[in-house]
Amino acid sequence: MNNLRFATAIHILVLAEKFQGQLITSDFIAGSINVNPVVVRREIRFLKEAGYINSKKGKEGGIFLTKNAADILLGDVYKIVNNENIFGKMNQTNPECPIGKQMNANLEVLFNKAESDLIKTLNHKTLKEFSDDFQ
Repeated sequence: MNNLRFATAIHILVLAEKFQGQLITSDFIAGSINVNPVVVRREIRFLKEAGYINSKKGKEGGIFLTKNAADILLGDVYKIVNNENIFGKMNQTNPECPIGKQMNANLEVLFNKAESDLIKTLNHKTLKEFSDDFQ
C-alpha cells in the first residue's frame, strides 16, 4: 500500500490551515514532514491544480489555502493524490492454474470495495475537523 502521497498531502494541508494568514515554504513543510523539499513541491503541484492551495513566488513566498478547510473532504484529497490501487500491484499469476487465472479479477473486486469503503470513511471528515485534532 502506498499511502505516502496521501499522508504528505494531508500534512501540507493541515500546516496551511494551521498557519492561515501566513505563507509557508516548501522547506518549512519538508522540515515538518521530514522529507526532501522536492517531495513537498511535487505534492503542492497536485494540490494547486486541484484548487486547494495557491502560492506566491519569491523570497517572501510560500503556499496558502484557497478553500475553506471545512469544505475540503479528506476523501477528495485521497482521490486527487492516489494514482494506483490501494493494495499495490497484483501478482502475475499462472494462467494455466484454475485458481491463478481467476485470482487477480477476484482480488480487484475485493480491493475496489475496500478502497470505496475507505473513501466513504474519509469523506466523513473535513480538513478542518482533522486539523482540529492537533493542538
